[in-house]
Amino acid sequence: MKLDTSKEAAPLYIQVKNDIKMKIENKVWNPGDKIPSELELCKTYDVSRITVREAINELVWEEYLIRKRPKGTFVLDQSEQFEKSNNYYTHVKGFTFEMNELGKQATTKKAEISMVKVDSTVAKQLNTTVGKNVYLLKRVRGTEDKIMVYFRTYIKTTINLSANPKDYYGSLYELLNDKGIKISKFKEYLEAGMPTEEVQKELNISADTPVLKRVRKSYCKEFDFAEYTECFYIGDQYRYYIDFNSTI
Repeated sequence: MKLDTSKEAAPLYIQVKNDIKMKIENKVWNPGDKIPSELELCKTYDVSRITVREAINELVWEEYLIRKRPKGTFVLDQSEQFEKSNNYYTHVKGFTFEMNELGKQATTKKAEISMVKVDSTVAKQLNTTVGKNVYLLKRVRGTEDKIMVYFRTYIKTTINLSANPKDYYGSLYELLNDKGIKISKFKEYLEAGMPTEEVQKELNISADTPVLKRVRKSYCKEFDFAEYTECFYIGDQYRYYIDFNSTI
């Protein structure tokens, strides 16, 4: 496959990722199939091993692929999706809790809640079918004197959630907890980048303002609950802290 190397084109690893994803979705590679090695993919796409590895890392996180050392990388079977090793899971603090720890008051500047039909990407993250109706919660949050982050959260659950935006001005996880939804697993990654037009508008920032993108998934088998959130933090307004306790 010939990749687009023009200035306007997506990064090479994204092009590789999208092509592999297309092969999986079009059943060129089926669940359980072993995909070509990194070196073979380098030759196929005429890119570096680092580029291939970045593409595969994202597809593993998005649960299209699974690594089985030392056997190789395979197309993930849906039955394996929630049975994988917990190595990637950790305790994650919500924004309200983070601000409280810093001695600040978390505030919500704007909230919108609606029902939407999910596309293939979000359906995969929520382990549901394309076109399924799920909740979409959009929030702009910060502290008393500044905007810090834009949240775009998709929620699948059998519990009816409130349609009143005002109900989402506080902690989302406290609201879910009050409804009996006890989050059992989190999965998260962070990356730096530049804001899309949507993010620029919501955070009132310019196109050249760096943002920290924090992507989170959480699950609770009870109530068939799954959450997929994309958080966009203004780069110079936020620091990410991790508390890690090791028993090793």
